[in-house]
Amino acid sequence: MSARQYVSQLTKLETPYYFYDMQLLHDTLTRAVSEASKYGYKIHYALKANFDPRIVSAALQAGLGVDCVSGNEVRTAIESGCPASKIVFAGVAKSDREIRYALGQNIFAFNCESLQELQVINALAAEMGRTAQVALRINPDVDPHTHQNISTGHADSKFGISYTEIDEAIRTLHTLPNLQIVGLHFHIGSQIRQMEVFENFCLKVNTIKQWFADQGVEVQYLNLGGGLGVDYEDPDVEPIPDFASYFGTIHRTLKPAPHQQVLFELGRSLVAQCGELITRVLYTKKNASGRDVALVDAGMTDLIRPALYQAHHKIECLTAQGSECSYMVGGPVCESSDIFDKTAMLPKLKRGDLLAIRTAGAYGSAMASRYNLRDLPRSVYSDEL
Repeated sequence: MSARQYVSQLTKLETPYYFYDMQLLHDTLTRAVSEASKYGYKIHYALKANFDPRIVSAALQAGLGVDCVSGNEVRTAIESGCPASKIVFAGVAKSDREIRYALGQNIFAFNCESLQELQVINALAAEMGRTAQVALRINPDVDPHTHQNISTGHADSKFGISYTEIDEAIRTLHTLPNLQIVGLHFHIGSQIRQMEVFENFCLKVNTIKQWFADQGVEVQYLNLGGGLGVDYEDPDVEPIPDFASYFGTIHRTLKPAPHQQVLFELGRSLVAQCGELITRVLYTKKNASGRDVALVDAGMTDLIRPALYQAHHKIECLTAQGSECSYMVGGPVCESSDIFDKTAMLPKLKRGDLLAIRTAGAYGSAMASRYNLRDLPRSVYSDEL
């Protein structure tokens, strides 16, 4: 159910704000857990996608663990009621302070991204009299066929331990007594819609996993990260991603050992479609090129994805109907990149019309900033209207 169903209530609220369809969120989480459970798979929620308290609470109530990429995310997971035993701490450059905090909480595992990080965690664990459980994040050099800024598994990436360093990683492990290697971790990128990418990915994982086994390193679990994409073009066609195909593809291709658990770190696919950025038209005009322009009260400080990734979000008018024409929809931030869409098809707009920027539940409010000293957007929930 989109924001259009609540337009009479939403028009009374001061904009901009994020609107969350809590029923769709619940249904999405339920479907994901159901499809994963068919194969005994477990899901951690990638907190970076959206750390809104209501969103986090729903993920925890659905039985998910939490994937964190900063010390503050680990703290948020703990304070939200997630058991430390279900928290994984990823992140390519963890500070000593963050590592110490996570060690003190006795989290499930660290996803380690370099040989030097292994040495640092070992030293800090020794200082604290702890043994840290770690997973090695291996960069499998797989092209995810997605935007370069959210592609993390190719060879020329800052992420992960290079597959060329695996030999050295094995030698390093024997010198680090305060580490226990419990898993292998992989993540190749985000917004992946082609199932053959995951097939190729699993074939690489099979090879790497077997190599470790041949060296005598048997791990308890394989963490395949996330990456499943969503439909930004027409969110009503697929409000819930095709988790059946996703997990089914993994099951057919991945060959874990009988004792190995398979974990996932999903974010976007769980929360993107339930969120919409609601904004109001402040002014309309034609620019010097003759283009119709709608200036709205939300900006790149509220939703940076179009400016940062050239991402497309469907834009709908909630308060006007009729024949449509092309609009450039831009915000109030003093940057030429503060444009949501240059060719949004919308009915004739007037000052005060309400627009919904769809599929904004992931990497929307979580990436908001106070540039230009703008206020951060608040949240509105469907079950509180």
